Amino acid sequence: MRVVILGAGTVGTWVADLLCQHRHSVVVVDQNPEHTRRLNDELDVAVVTGSASQASVLFQAGVIGSDICLGLTGIDEVNIIGASMAKAMGASRAMARVYAPVFRDLSTFDYQRHFRIDRLLSLEHLSAVEMAHYIRNPGSVIMENFSRGELEVQDVIVHEKSHLIGKPLKELKLPVGVRVGSINRGERTWIGGAEDAVEAGDRVTLIGQREKLEDLVDKFVVKSGAHQRVVIAGAGETGYHLARILESSRTSVLLMEHSRDRCEFIAAHLKHATVVHVDATRRAVLEEERVGAADVFVACTGDDENNIMAGVEAREIGAKAIMAVVGRPDYAEVVNKLGIDVAVSPRDVMAKQVLSMVNPGPILSRMALRGSELNVIEVDVPAGARATTQRLAELQLPPKCLVAALLREDFVTVPGPNDRIQQGDTALILVENSSLAAMLEFFQADR
Repeated sequence: MRVVILGAGTVGTWVADLLCQHRHSVVVVDQNPEHTRRLNDELDVAVVTGSASQASVLFQAGVIGSDICLGLTGIDEVNIIGASMAKAMGASRAMARVYAPVFRDLSTFDYQRHFRIDRLLSLEHLSAVEMAHYIRNPGSVIMENFSRGELEVQDVIVHEKSHLIGKPLKELKLPVGVRVGSINRGERTWIGGAEDAVEAGDRVTLIGQREKLEDLVDKFVVKSGAHQRVVIAGAGETGYHLARILESSRTSVLLMEHSRDRCEFIAAHLKHATVVHVDATRRAVLEEERVGAADVFVACTGDDENNIMAGVEAREIGAKAIMAVVGRPDYAEVVNKLGIDVAVSPRDVMAKQVLSMVNPGPILSRMALRGSELNVIEVDVPAGARATTQRLAELQLPPKCLVAALLREDFVTVPGPNDRIQQGDTALILVENSSLAAMLEFFQADR
């Protein structure tokens, strides 16, 4: 596939190298001649020196007819403008990296829709989603990127005394707008079908609006698993996003932050999390805040060395699981030896997200869940697709396939059997490998 990358900084270079390894045709644009010379010497890519926000430079880079344009410079506005222009000039898809939270805040303005960009991605948000995935359950469904905060995903563990044990899912009478996404039993994870019945110990993923899920969880199972205590060191953008994803009545979240102003901001924007104004890099502070009793300790202070040291201290005083954000690649071999269970690299997370979006045809993104045959796929619905011709109940989609959510303009919904997929929708589909090819036939453009 033909890929144009705007920005030859750390992230842009990392992504360009990865795409070259996967044998994609890559062009990199950067206004710094030293960066483009270095890339030209080190990687098998074409380079263009110039501003990523100028049409003549984008034309020279070949965005017309490119499969995807990635805005990965260190300047939010350049990424947004460059990606938007590339899409208007003919790129099939465009993505822009942003840091400032305002660009992803739908309550103020929908920048993504206004500039016709397929996705706005934040390194900090992606890192938080990755860590939340490990904390919840590595086999669960990831929806935070797709739903833009409008849908909630909750994992519940079926208690042995639940009255729902043995009942098929079709008899559970779930509220409208709520779906069972996946069921994890032992080493196996699969899509919950109408005839599937839950068993004691199953981990069930529920998808729906937050208020509906909060009321449903206690009715769905007798016990929703142990109450987790998560301590987050650093309330920057990564720490804030992680706390927002995790906070619920079943997860106790404590954020430690050295900036008083940031503490006040976070406390005003999170409903259930506890925020304390302390220096999380000091062992005495960790002991005072009872970090040793935490189920998970997450270090995301913004400094690799501080994250590693805080993780080591937390391990020594008894925290059960240690996670840290570590950006430098040369630290990758060190962290596991120091007792850190999971080290998340923002660059690796961004690269994985980019790879999931480099797909042919109607597939916007594709991600395989670890340890299972299950894929989470986003599909752009083209004109004339078979999926638009009938109600979901009548479509006869292949087995082991579930339309979990639909994004239509500004709204995300969990569709029911009487709903119809429309041209222009983006559909989130859970599908097993064996049914993938048959499912994609329903979403091909009318020829």
